[in-house]
Amino acid sequence: MRKFILFIYLIGISLSWAKEPIKLTLEEAITIALRDNREILIKEEDLKKAKEKLREARAGIFPKISLGSSISETLDYYDKNTTNFSNQLSLKQSLYTGGKTLGNIKETKYRIEMNQASLNKTILETVYTVKKAFFTLLLAGEYAKLNELILANTKNHFKVVSERYNNGQASESELIKLQQAMASVEHIFLTSLNQIEGAKMNLRNLLNLEKSIDIEPEGKFIYEPKEIAFDEVYIKALKERPELSFYEAQEKIDKLQKETARAEILPSVYASWDYYINRSNAPQAISKDWESHQTIGIVLTWPIFDGFATQAKISQAEIDLKETQLLKEKTIMDIASELKDAYLELNNALTKLKAKDTEIKFYEDNLRIINDKYKMGIASSLDLEDAKLGFEISNFNLKEAIYDYLLAKARMERAIGEIK
Repeated sequence: MRKFILFIYLIGISLSWAKEPIKLTLEEAITIALRDNREILIKEEDLKKAKEKLREARAGIFPKISLGSSISETLDYYDKNTTNFSNQLSLKQSLYTGGKTLGNIKETKYRIEMNQASLNKTILETVYTVKKAFFTLLLAGEYAKLNELILANTKNHFKVVSERYNNGQASESELIKLQQAMASVEHIFLTSLNQIEGAKMNLRNLLNLEKSIDIEPEGKFIYEPKEIAFDEVYIKALKERPELSFYEAQEKIDKLQKETARAEILPSVYASWDYYINRSNAPQAISKDWESHQTIGIVLTWPIFDGFATQAKISQAEIDLKETQLLKEKTIMDIASELKDAYLELNNALTKLKAKDTEIKFYEDNLRIINDKYKMGIASSLDLEDAKLGFEISNFNLKEAIYDYLLAKARMERAIGEIK
């Protein structure tokens, strides 16, 4: 019954793979994720909006020109109805605003920096998440291949023991133990196939791909070990991490808002020019023709007392600045802790890799010896198969160690703030 279930499961898997799978490298997966990730797209729109806000703020340094036109008719007041035409062209230019206009421009520039930092952080997290999902899918495939070899090897052992049992050379308990082992291996194999599907689903979600699309990762577990000095990566992280860029820009805004609040009690000066052209046929009108005149002037407004509102705004800006500085200090501490954990994890992964390199050499040498014995007729084909399986298991253990190293490396890159 178990064999039948396994057969049906494999048939179902083969049917689901009937469609040509999409082959993806890690670089292609990252490119798709950065292109289609909804959170990144939202952050990009926020950045565009912030840039438009800068254009809006810069409009404050340009003159304002307006045109007005009206027509009115007076009924039943004079002997006959009268019509009045009025047109006005106005120009207004700010000369001095106490720094409010330039302050507004600077603030919008700093907000662009904050939006860019927020976008970079999302990109950083997305790249790390995609790397983790891609490597996990790659390892799941290798794990399923290994379990398939173990299942085939267990079946061969069961076949040999069954023949020995039929010949009275093996006990029933040996046969039962192998049956139990084979059932366990079949379960592990099925589980490993499910892990592949789960890893594919996770990667599809990250890449915003349809559920019907099958993914086949293209890549190998290779690595280039690199020694890293903690002090160097820590200094680099303080320069690269987008969270710190975010709080540095916020700090500038808080300082600027304090200055802008002080500007509220400073005078504002602007120049104005108005040109009027009117026409009326009312009886009291001096002329029935079009008449024009213009005015020019400079206007000064100076708020003398605002009920201490300005002082309250200054105090709020000082509090905001203090909060931002505290958040920045906390972020630096968090980055140091995250970087330390990533550094230790990377070193542990390197140590594990060295051990696995030594281990695989042992199994590789053992396979060579058994192969020589097999050629001389000293070892059986099953002995050779066992040696090959031992080598494959050791090889998978090395790949798993490389997987741990690649994830630790990706985590270190995220901790530093490197977008790769």
